[in-house]
Amino acid sequence: MSHSTLLVIGSGPRPMQSYLLEQTAAHYPLLLINDTPATWQKPYVIDHEVADLSDPIAVNAAAASLAVRRPIAGVVTWDEYYLMTVARVAQSLGGRPGNTLAAVAAARDKATSRQRFAAAGVPSAASTWVHTLDAAASAAERVDYPVVLKPAAHAGGIGVVRVGTLTDLPTAWSIASAGAAHQGPEGDGVLVEEYLDGPEVSVETVTHRGVTSAVAVTRKSVGFDPYFMETAHSVTADDPLLYEVSPVAAAALEAVGITHGVSHVEIRLTKDGPRVIEINARLGGDLIGELVRLATGISLPLASAALACGEIPDLRPTRQRSAAIGMIYPPTAGLVTHRDLLPGNDHHLEHFQWLCDVGDVATLTPSSTTPNNIRCGFAVVSGDSAHDTQQHLDEVLGRVVVEVTSEAQRAA
Repeated sequence: MSHSTLLVIGSGPRPMQSYLLEQTAAHYPLLLINDTPATWQKPYVIDHEVADLSDPIAVNAAAASLAVRRPIAGVVTWDEYYLMTVARVAQSLGGRPGNTLAAVAAARDKATSRQRFAAAGVPSAASTWVHTLDAAASAAERVDYPVVLKPAAHAGGIGVVRVGTLTDLPTAWSIASAGAAHQGPEGDGVLVEEYLDGPEVSVETVTHRGVTSAVAVTRKSVGFDPYFMETAHSVTADDPLLYEVSPVAAAALEAVGITHGVSHVEIRLTKDGPRVIEINARLGGDLIGELVRLATGISLPLASAALACGEIPDLRPTRQRSAAIGMIYPPTAGLVTHRDLLPGNDHHLEHFQWLCDVGDVATLTPSSTTPNNIRCGFAVVSGDSAHDTQQHLDEVLGRVVVEVTSEAQRAA
């Protein structure tokens, strides 16, 4: 075990993020600041403090208390909303490794990111920052439909909606502005953006002293138009697409000033080439870090920890495989009456997790405050190739049963 003690801010929800603590705790003594007392996190941390994670002063005080009891070598978070907090805490602890506040703010505020991309010549989407429906209508007319509305400083797809025509704009504005009302303090308002048509991918990167290495490319599936709900992700070692998109991802990070850490850069593969959707200066969600480990053997949580502690991360691949995650969604809105995974071949099944219980109310309408609230569960599989892995995933998902009684059925 390393002697460097790492401070983690925000553990995140157990189903999607427990692997982050588990992998990191195997090599680093961990301290945790969370908004609730430690429960499932206890096996992975040696000490913790409870603080309101939305209050930078409270978090700084908690970090100072932990620093009295344990020497802290670095600070990290896997949560988009605490990136600025981590940058402040790293500074308050005597300048621990990390990005500057200005760089993190530019990454968090998508309006600023777009400006930086344009100035640096990074291919991205035409974008206008607005605060009213009338301004959105004018911007959409200039860009031309279809357009995308997106809160400037949110995450998890909250408030992001595709708009096909002017007639659709008022409803879409209500969705985007509702999301914007709950977004992070690093940005405000809504972006009206050019719709980028083409397959979506993300590039998982590691930046050390300003030099970015692209570790993996994640191929994505999205659905639930006009929303952009992610339905599946897949990672394959040595995916040839990585060499096409990695220069664009590195340029995007450089444009906003990211010089440190693990990042998740979202890109659309358009007819004119790769174009950046947005950057996230932290590890990707939806167990993407676990997919990378299963496919390549590289642990992005450990890379993130090493960088935070001023160490050189180990990015040597030890596997040549493929891995994928498939999301389970309800067939309709209503009350969940039954759920099951029927018997079958579980040899390639790495993880299976329900996110709903019998008696829960299922919805097909994304929340303006809670990311991915409509999911019922997920399955993670691995295989020797992308084709094999997709077959394994289809087989597992084909055995999933979610029964929902709709409101109309209940009323009858």
